[in-house]
Amino acid sequence: MAEQLPTKLHTPPAPLITDPPLAEAPPQLQDAADKKALPPPPTAEGTKALAIVDNDKAVEPVKTKTSLDRDVALAEVEKEKRLSYVKAWEESEKSKAENKAQKQLSAVGAWENSKKAALEAKLRKIEEQLEKKKAEYGEQMKNKIALIHKEAEEKRAMVEAKRGEEFLKAEETAAKYRATGTTPKKLLGCF
Repeated sequence: MAEQLPTKLHTPPAPLITDPPLAEAPPQLQDAADKKALPPPPTAEGTKALAIVDNDKAVEPVKTKTSLDRDVALAEVEKEKRLSYVKAWEESEKSKAENKAQKQLSAVGAWENSKKAALEAKLRKIEEQLEKKKAEYGEQMKNKIALIHKEAEEKRAMVEAKRGEEFLKAEETAAKYRATGTTPKKLLGCF
């Protein structure tokens, strides 16, 4: 049995949740909508829905609004509300976890910096002690060098004094030999 197509179309009921107005469609979609103008909405109730085929896409027939549809829509709204609460809770927990992690990371960074500063201070203290010891050892070495130089000068003075004494002794002995007219027994030690 062939179905008769009604002469008027039925418009779908208005949605329960209103979405914010969308921005205008891109020019390509507007042109397509202009080319496929639909007939005006029907005014009679109880007519059968018409399926419109648009570029090989079937559009679901529009059903009349019943209490079951209302219950389904309310259940959908409750589900969306619950899901939005869950999503908000999830975001809150993630934010808390992120903040906690950041706080702990900054605490670890502060701990690291304080330990580094303590070790650097200890290193500077050791370096200062080493510099002080180096200066003390340097001073001791300079004092030892001065003592060695002093002893060397004393030894040089003793050698010079001894040489002077030997010169005087040689001159006296030579004068004695000249006066007596004798010659020394040892004549020049190298011959």
